[in-house]
Amino acid sequence: MRPYIYFLLLFLGYGVSLATCSFFPTNEVWALTTFKEAIYEDPHLVLSNWNALDADPCNWFGITCNPERQHVTKINIAGSSLKGFLAPEIGQITNLLELTLHDNNLIGTIPKELGFLKSLKVLDLGMNQLTGPIPPELGNLSGVTKLNLQSNRLTGSLPAELGNLENLQELILDRNKLQGTVPAASNSAFSAKMHGMYASRSNLTGLCRSSRLKVVDVSYNYLVGSIPKCLTNLPNASFQGNCLRDKDAKQRPSTQCGMYYILPLAEAIDTEVIDNDSIPYLGAFPSKSHQVPKSKLRPTEDVPKHQKESKPTWLLALEIATGITVGSLFLVALRTAFHRCNSKPAIIIPWKKSASEKEQLAVYVDSELLKDVTKYSRQELEVACEDFSNIIGSSLDSLVYKGTMKGGPEIAVISLSIKEEHWTGYLELYFQREVADLARLNHDCVGKLLGYCREISPFTRMLVFEYASNGTLHEHLHYGEGSQLSWTRRMRIILGIARGLKYLHAELEPPFTISELNSSAVYLTEDFSPKLVDFESWKTIIARSEKNSGSISSNGAMCLLPSSVENRHLDIQGNIHAFGILLLEIISGRPPFCKDRGSLIDWAKDYLELPEVMSHIVDPELKHFMYDDLKLVCEIISLCIHPDISRRPSMQEISLMLESSIDTSVSIEFKSSSLAWAELALSS
Repeated sequence: MRPYIYFLLLFLGYGVSLATCSFFPTNEVWALTTFKEAIYEDPHLVLSNWNALDADPCNWFGITCNPERQHVTKINIAGSSLKGFLAPEIGQITNLLELTLHDNNLIGTIPKELGFLKSLKVLDLGMNQLTGPIPPELGNLSGVTKLNLQSNRLTGSLPAELGNLENLQELILDRNKLQGTVPAASNSAFSAKMHGMYASRSNLTGLCRSSRLKVVDVSYNYLVGSIPKCLTNLPNASFQGNCLRDKDAKQRPSTQCGMYYILPLAEAIDTEVIDNDSIPYLGAFPSKSHQVPKSKLRPTEDVPKHQKESKPTWLLALEIATGITVGSLFLVALRTAFHRCNSKPAIIIPWKKSASEKEQLAVYVDSELLKDVTKYSRQELEVACEDFSNIIGSSLDSLVYKGTMKGGPEIAVISLSIKEEHWTGYLELYFQREVADLARLNHDCVGKLLGYCREISPFTRMLVFEYASNGTLHEHLHYGEGSQLSWTRRMRIILGIARGLKYLHAELEPPFTISELNSSAVYLTEDFSPKLVDFESWKTIIARSEKNSGSISSNGAMCLLPSSVENRHLDIQGNIHAFGILLLEIISGRPPFCKDRGSLIDWAKDYLELPEVMSHIVDPELKHFMYDDLKLVCEIISLCIHPDISRRPSMQEISLMLESSIDTSVSIEFKSSSLAWAELALSS
């Protein structure tokens, strides 16, 4: 009986533990995964162990769960240089107590969905690049004790709803572009009209309600008006660098504050706090309040006749002149602001499109990013590419067209094959960052980006490169055209690739790496000079399954392209390893992986270091080769694919080894090949 009881208890314990593990909310895992997807650059790989297939995120970097491991309670990823957006799905982690993303490079707006985090105690988004207003929904975070949004690019006014944060002890908003007044208290129905249905429509209150406030820092913004009496006990440094009427705190000069004095008035006019009939009296707008009693601003016909006659003519003229002048300046300022808003390079991109496609996110792209890159219209490229009928390459992710610009060069146009509904804000920013990155490349052995095309209707994202007339190295090696690649020509191609990689790795700042370095990334010009082209870099953040593409080799074996079996090479060491495989592919004529032979490296490792059998590696289509060249190339291959990364040479060292030992002059080939004369005639 006892063993049965023990077995039953063990079974029950296992069942309880299994149930506990399986009950972790899937929406929290999904929210964290979405957060990771919105990050387009993670230089320190802090999110590398965030696995979407892992149902328990408690061991992910920066994540803390409650003792029962049933809910995420803390997200702390500070100082990690993350670049991307703050996904609104974070608002679904309703048991979150702390959200700290301090000192990163987050862009975009603060999602209003953070207002759903009712249990939150700490919200720290300071020292990022967030833009837009502070969402009034943050007034729903009744339990929050610390709110830090310092050193961003936030605009708009301070929401009065922040006064609902009764437990708030620290409010840090310095070094933004906030404007308007410091909200003290308001019970106005007009305020409810301004902000809509947020934390409390019936009794909106300012910061004076937050009785537990110990630290407030709103310095270096563009706030106007007076410091509320309830906050006068705080240090003057908390308010300096604004446009406040305060004699003690160091404020901005009036030349920086002129526009911001008018903005609170404009808001009041828009919300009917001030009657439209009072607009001529802008010059006499009171200084101690933004809500002017209508009795003081009623039209002049309502004033008794004897009061009109008692006013001196010069005073009346002065008032009229002042009112007209200030009113004109106000209208000019509004018009200028309106023009700037309309001309600002904004792209409206869906974050997560709903069925109605109404929920959108405004992504403001840095206008300086692509200022020096040529932008082509879709119509221009359509004409150049003969109505996009001249397709020279295709995959599930892109189409490649050949075209000729009017009076210009031949071009290769890569069109990204992705539906508009799948195109998100961070993909748009990533695309433009890649365009800017590719545009800075300038070397004879690197493909030149001529420009890009970005249009909304029809949805278009294209890259325009200079055209290399001889296609890819992959086509020549694996599609029956290998006979055109003599040994000397292959050595020239190897030298050119090495020079290009040396330029990308050592002569650029920051360095540039080829996302998928293989024979398909090497294009050949008319004289078979190599051009490294990085068409695939944008694919690194598109969440798609790996795709297998195949071709039939000369002996009928099914061979797979390396992109389907090799990891993407995203760093310099990865490029060096890939270069070693590429060298082996060039001299052997074999693909990196064959279904019937397996990995090329596994096949070749028995020949690489044995001089007596080294010649077995050489492509059988080659009629001759230089043994000293082969020995050197095999040595470099072994170094590049060495499992110990520290023992792999740099591209500077590899390039020096090749340049100093390999002779690609025509005379060398004459010594060993009667076909060299024919090749010389073809190249001349």
